[in-house]
Amino acid sequence: MSKDLERCTFAIISHPDAGKTTVTEKLLWFGGVVRDQSGMVKSKSGDYAKSDWMQMEQDRGISITSSVMSYIYNDRYVHLLDTPGHKDFSEDTYRTLTAVESVLMMIDSAKGVEEQTQKLMEVCRLRDTPIVTFMNKYDRDSLDPFELIDNVEKELSIQCVPMTWPVGAGVDFKGVYDIATKSIRSFKGQKNPFEPKIIDASDLNSPEVVEFIGETLRDKLEEDLMMVEELIPEFNVEEYLAGIQTPVFFGSALYNFGVKEVLDMITSKAPAPKPRKALLPPFDSDSEEVIVDPKDKNFSGFIFKIQANMDKKHRDRIAFMRVCSGKFERNTKLYHVRTQKEVKIAAPQIFQARDRELVDYAYPGDIIGLHDTGKYQIGDTFTHGKKFRYTGIPSFAPELFRKVSLKDPLKAKHLDKGLKQLSEEGAVQTFLRPATQEKMLGAVGMLQFEVVKFRLEDEYNVRADYEGTPFIGVRWLKFVDKKQEDAFSKQYSSNILFDGKDRKCYGVKSEWDLKLCQEKYPDVKFFKNSDYIESHH
Repeated sequence: MSKDLERCTFAIISHPDAGKTTVTEKLLWFGGVVRDQSGMVKSKSGDYAKSDWMQMEQDRGISITSSVMSYIYNDRYVHLLDTPGHKDFSEDTYRTLTAVESVLMMIDSAKGVEEQTQKLMEVCRLRDTPIVTFMNKYDRDSLDPFELIDNVEKELSIQCVPMTWPVGAGVDFKGVYDIATKSIRSFKGQKNPFEPKIIDASDLNSPEVVEFIGETLRDKLEEDLMMVEELIPEFNVEEYLAGIQTPVFFGSALYNFGVKEVLDMITSKAPAPKPRKALLPPFDSDSEEVIVDPKDKNFSGFIFKIQANMDKKHRDRIAFMRVCSGKFERNTKLYHVRTQKEVKIAAPQIFQARDRELVDYAYPGDIIGLHDTGKYQIGDTFTHGKKFRYTGIPSFAPELFRKVSLKDPLKAKHLDKGLKQLSEEGAVQTFLRPATQEKMLGAVGMLQFEVVKFRLEDEYNVRADYEGTPFIGVRWLKFVDKKQEDAFSKQYSSNILFDGKDRKCYGVKSEWDLKLCQEKYPDVKFFKNSDYIESHH
């Protein structure tokens, strides 16, 4: 990977069916990764989207696990981190957002903001991640653009600044008006995004404009643009970088219309790798915090995702590492902070989804894959000998829980080994309920349980029953002192859970329950993530 090109590491967040797979393929097409402009979106012959793998994903046609696609565009080295799009697959997505510098948010223009987008936005808020917004599917019946902007501002507490404005919608969709250049890009006339048909619209009364869009749409466009000018502030790069403002584009990913403008915006304005927070030993809540600058000469990076089974024949695991500072070199020894051991990385890889290539060097912002035999965990930090641990790769509060009971009690060790490995990979979270000694799985969506069941049977030969529990959530706890902790634990003994790293949590049985508990113990802090970070905004 060339050191000279500035890195641009971003992910896409959207609700299922907002067109994320389609936009991913188009973004790859611009990078010359997918040569055919139609992309590779699931044809009936079984030619699956390049960023979907694992047998279950191929059967369902959804991206369960997040992969990385890297290419050069606009003089930047782009890493696009794909994220699970199915409504049930979110914790992997949450974690992927910890490894990026910016985000592309996709909204289905007929529906506005939906539930999963809201949840993902909460994670972006933990680090004030800059966001570019794409209002997709304008070639279909859509909400009025002002209604959409109002919806995003209200639901997500972010200020929208349109960079383009739709002319018509659905069957009447003529294209978009570019606010900066006062020109209209034609929707119908575009065969190649690099050669758009552009109409000068500096005078909306010009015969060419009237002939192209008709009187009715011309009148609406003029009225809309006057309102935009009066009501909406101009785009401000500092506010975008602070996560306060989002530039908004309209278009249709299916027809590759409006996607290039979004990619141009991201590659010209999205931030390069930024300094990151890390903890010094003993890595607990009282530890001193340091800031690691990407320009620091010493190498450092962290694992944000572990992917098993990318290759059925080898049953291997790949740990995805985000490089944060210094220079990574193949075959040099790295210090694995958690185990305090040195490891030699002989075959690091970069990705185009399932395609992998060996890499000799990597720089801040790069994502590389390390071969893993089960030694690595989510959040592991690697350095050139320094002892610190990156923060900001937490577990997120699960909303669904299953009690695990074995069908064959002799397989208890296999179950423990399987659950330990799956939780370290981030496929599921494990909890112990001391009051009943029950082992529980926590997930953000039902599909995660299916993956766990499938993999426990397939890889560990463990069959189990997965039964419901009374819990709907957890909160990680921070107490003022030991006395308070003991009193709380005694009063709420049936709610106390311990996570896989032995941290005490409150098991939420209902929102009402949680509210009463928080009122009774106003000094106890309840967190939705295991890094004990409160969301900004």
